[in-house]
Amino acid sequence: MENSLFNFDKHQALALETNFLLGIDEAGRGPLAGPVVACACYIPPSLASSFQDVNDSKKLTERKRDELFDRLTHSDILYGVGFSSAAEIDHLNILQATFLAMRRAAQKFLNTPGAVALIDGPLPAAGLTIRQQPVVDGDAKSLVIAAASVIAKVTRDRYMAALDKLYPNYGFAGHKGYGTAKHLQALRELGPCKEHRRSFAPVRKLITTTILP
Repeated sequence: MENSLFNFDKHQALALETNFLLGIDEAGRGPLAGPVVACACYIPPSLASSFQDVNDSKKLTERKRDELFDRLTHSDILYGVGFSSAAEIDHLNILQATFLAMRRAAQKFLNTPGAVALIDGPLPAAGLTIRQQPVVDGDAKSLVIAAASVIAKVTRDRYMAALDKLYPNYGFAGHKGYGTAKHLQALRELGPCKEHRRSFAPVRKLITTTILP
């Protein structure tokens, strides 16, 4: 990513209008199992220089993501996290469930006067009442979006590791619900559990009468 301060300042015109610029991003749109998780994140301008090494979560190692997550969540930034479950994804579709997770993540900021949210991607988050601006590849262009991407990703990964203890035969701690060969083999052998997204074609095609509690 370009220099984090540059990317932070790139949207400073909005921040000067509002004095409260949020970044919103999600993790987990593609997996076959587990929730989609969103984060809404505010970094006070005075702290921007402390997070020069924040980047799009997909470009970081797991170790670096964990380090940044701990630094971000133990600092004076403000953030909220929202989940949409596998059942909600099946009911709403993945795009609408992602917007739901974003609305839940931003809930604590709804009464913040003049807040503006930068949304990663080409679309505004449907139903979000905060003024918003979509930013394509925002997690590579905006510090606040990149920080939100790290928090959302690590939160989801840790959730999937916890699910691995409930459903130990699927390998959730390793593949995090993505459609790896190991995961697909487990689906063929065991059928889906409650955390699988039945509306996703690879799961739908492999559904059997074996459903775990």
